[in-house]
Amino acid sequence: MNTSSTAHDLINILLVLVLGTVAVTLVLRMLKSLFAAYAAQSALLAVIAIVLYWETHHGALIAIAVLTVASKVVLIPIVLTRIQRSMNIRRDLEFRYLSPITSLLLTSILVFLVYEASPRALRDLSADRQFYLSAVIGISMALAGMIVIFSRRKMITKIVGYLTMENGVLVFGMFVAELPFIIEVLIVIDLIMLIVLATTLAFGIDSSIDDFHKKLNLLGTDGWFKRHGKP
Repeated sequence: MNTSSTAHDLINILLVLVLGTVAVTLVLRMLKSLFAAYAAQSALLAVIAIVLYWETHHGALIAIAVLTVASKVVLIPIVLTRIQRSMNIRRDLEFRYLSPITSLLLTSILVFLVYEASPRALRDLSADRQFYLSAVIGISMALAGMIVIFSRRKMITKIVGYLTMENGVLVFGMFVAELPFIIEVLIVIDLIMLIVLATTLAFGIDSSIDDFHKKLNLLGTDGWFKRHGKP
């Protein structure tokens, strides 16, 4: 077996494993496990970038792999874990519209539909089987991330949905659009800003009803009188 064939087989296995982490993300309730699944998913993408470099010798792929490990495997999971500890929330048990099993079933249907619809859309771009598989998985990951955002209630879990969508864009970009390194840097910066903004929002949303009412009162008429020492 030649080097190119070995690299293709390894990448196909890694892509299937990435899709497996997406399925796990849809059903997990423990936040630590959810963050670990995202870190594992990102680590697999870094390995894919390294294998692609081994095959194509494109220097930007090594840079993308290093950046992915630093930001998505290490930094972002650490930040999410600290947020989770500060909020004192271990599980996300609240789902709306879709249960975990329904979300998984719907994602499976979407993967099948994307698999069936993609040949017509990608036929003119490339006839490579791996190109086709990566495009299907990338689009499916983006759709699965949207389902996570749609079906989960807690903001910190929705963040994982956004991150999963971005990983889908990364898969699509590495194989289909040859995503430039500078664009990946900008995407990571946007993700970090998203976490900062969403975390600020999450502290209010995930607080208890009494605490949230106290925060609202501080902004309302009662809070104004209390701050100015009036009864």
